[in-house]
Amino acid sequence: MLTRVGAGRLGDASIPRSATVLELLFDIVYVFALARLAGRVADDLTFLRHSLLSEAGQTVLFFTAMWMVWSLNALMTSSYDPRRADIQILLLASMFGTLVLAVSLPQAFGERGVVFSVTYVLIQVGRPLYLTLALRGDPRWRAPARVLSWHVLSGVFWIAGGISGGLGRGVFWTVALAIEILGFAMSWPAPRLGSTRPNYPTTSFEHLAERYNQFFMIALAEVVLETGAAIGFPGFSVKRSAVLVAAFLTVVAFWRIYFYHGGSRDPVTSGRPTETAMRLSEWSSFGLLLVAGGVICTAVGFGQVVEDPAPPIDWALLAVIFGGPALFLVGRSSLDPPVRSGRRCRALSLGVLALAVVAPVMLLLPPIAAALAVALVMTGVAVLDGLVHHPGPETNPAF
Repeated sequence: MLTRVGAGRLGDASIPRSATVLELLFDIVYVFALARLAGRVADDLTFLRHSLLSEAGQTVLFFTAMWMVWSLNALMTSSYDPRRADIQILLLASMFGTLVLAVSLPQAFGERGVVFSVTYVLIQVGRPLYLTLALRGDPRWRAPARVLSWHVLSGVFWIAGGISGGLGRGVFWTVALAIEILGFAMSWPAPRLGSTRPNYPTTSFEHLAERYNQFFMIALAEVVLETGAAIGFPGFSVKRSAVLVAAFLTVVAFWRIYFYHGGSRDPVTSGRPTETAMRLSEWSSFGLLLVAGGVICTAVGFGQVVEDPAPPIDWALLAVIFGGPALFLVGRSSLDPPVRSGRRCRALSLGVLALAVVAPVMLLLPPIAAALAVALVMTGVAVLDGLVHHPGPETNPAF
């Protein structure tokens, strides 16, 4: 029986707090996937300026779709024992499918549209389909069944978009992704199956938080990779070295803010039931989506400044290099739990305001000034945040 694969019934075993080696192997594919997405953003800023808005929209769509695959796999391994053979097979299948998606990204709106859409649907439908069958006879089968119903619906639009071309593909895929985001935000309700939350399998939120933190570290590595790769070929110069230092300071600031920002000291979620924690984890997923997207934009921005440090700076590059840190701060702020007092830390909001004020001035200065300004603002936010929350222990910010 499917429910007897491995040791015990699916969902009966305890979930390890730390990520398994296979989960870390799965993340390696996302190093490649994020690099491909960063490459698309860089192309949007250089070769495809005649259609910048449409190309940027496509990149956002791909990034969100790839994030949906990763987050649902992370939720699966935090709800069912990732050491089971059947769960590992599901993870390996998703890993291979994600690799196909990443390879197809550059031509997904071209000749590889069918490959991308079919692969995506197989991943998103196959996972909940197996879990539904594996839990038959158990009341918990309704949880993956609800998820399955939403992905079957969105899958129709993914396949329709892959078959069609041009504007139709973009419309169909946007509708498909909107369906999935809506389902995720609403906890996958379905007729006669109710809401997912009350009967959702026991989820290890410590495990899920660690998976989120690991994804953040993968995204953070893109800043180093993009800047290092850009500076490696032409070699060092005074301007490139300055941008490298700015990128390093920004990476450190991102790390410090993400892991040490304390938020409030009186979260209302302390001691609350699993349903509350589940809702918090779902919204945390969207917050981390903003965090990772902001880091990727920052990586591309620094890489572009290294490649072309001469003035004048381009408005689109300015939007990317300042918008990335702003997205990061907004996303990290959204990870703070609700508080009884209603008082929240203002350090991150002040950082967003500072970026908005400084950005227009940079249009009058060379690109290197923008990179240095971002580094100074983010370093200032990290220092201010550290002073406010001193001594500020390291935390799992997603919960």
